[in-house]
Amino acid sequence: MKNNPPAFGCVALIGKYQSAEVGESLRTLAHWMQSSGRRVLIEQESSGVLSDGGFEVADFDEIGRSGDLAVIIGGDGSLISAARKLAPHDVPLVGVNQGRLGFLTDVARSTMLSAMESLMQGQFRPERRALLQASVLRDGEMVFSALALNDVVLSKGDLGRMIEFEVRVDDEFVYSQRSDGLIIATPTGSTAYSLSANGPIVHPSLGGMLIVPLCPHALSSRPIALGDTSVLNIRLFARHDARAHFDGQEHFNLQGDDGLRIERSPYHVTLMHPPGYSYFAMLREKLRWSEAPKEA
Repeated sequence: MKNNPPAFGCVALIGKYQSAEVGESLRTLAHWMQSSGRRVLIEQESSGVLSDGGFEVADFDEIGRSGDLAVIIGGDGSLISAARKLAPHDVPLVGVNQGRLGFLTDVARSTMLSAMESLMQGQFRPERRALLQASVLRDGEMVFSALALNDVVLSKGDLGRMIEFEVRVDDEFVYSQRSDGLIIATPTGSTAYSLSANGPIVHPSLGGMLIVPLCPHALSSRPIALGDTSVLNIRLFARHDARAHFDGQEHFNLQGDDGLRIERSPYHVTLMHPPGYSYFAMLREKLRWSEAPKEA
């Protein structure tokens, strides 16, 4: 994170595009930040939801160069999108939840201004989250690369049939598998798609990555947790077509014999949590662990 005092002199605001509800929150927060004497940057595409002008409009490169803090108004998908773009710039992020579950956007809309006041006064808890660096290899050459905060997913292609591939960790053969695909998740992503595929929940402080099979054609195929320095290589067998998905926001069509290399990225994301934040309290709320049974 940049070595700045908690005043956060330049704050970037990023909102879910084409949402009137987000536009209202964006406008309220922009005026509040401006009235407190801070420079306000409105992300270029997000500015379309504002009916009034008077604010600087900036692309993600400018936000990365100038921003001391980025506030994302929307759901987890909006925060993940911003995180992937701003990770190389090390701009800390805080999320205001206007989506559904909100595992990452943990400031409620109703408490947005009071939470921002606490944040500006230095009352916050920074938390670093790991990213994955994924590369697609074809004939030994890299043809595509992307970052992922949640997961990289290898899935079957257009034909809708199982795919076959081999998995190696640190150049050691692990297995060949026929399945619908494979989820490679960070601890952050362990509560996303990986959770739906019976993967374990991993505390984000642990690092490492998870390999979680999707409908494997083997009763004994189970998720595997890898260490922080592990390098995963997947090779798609010939005559199979597949796709690689990165946080569900980008994808690349794979051909037979293509390789997928996944390792921990040198970049990280810093999330700024409000006072009283608890990872386990968040899990209880979002996964409804303490919810009473519903009456018939």
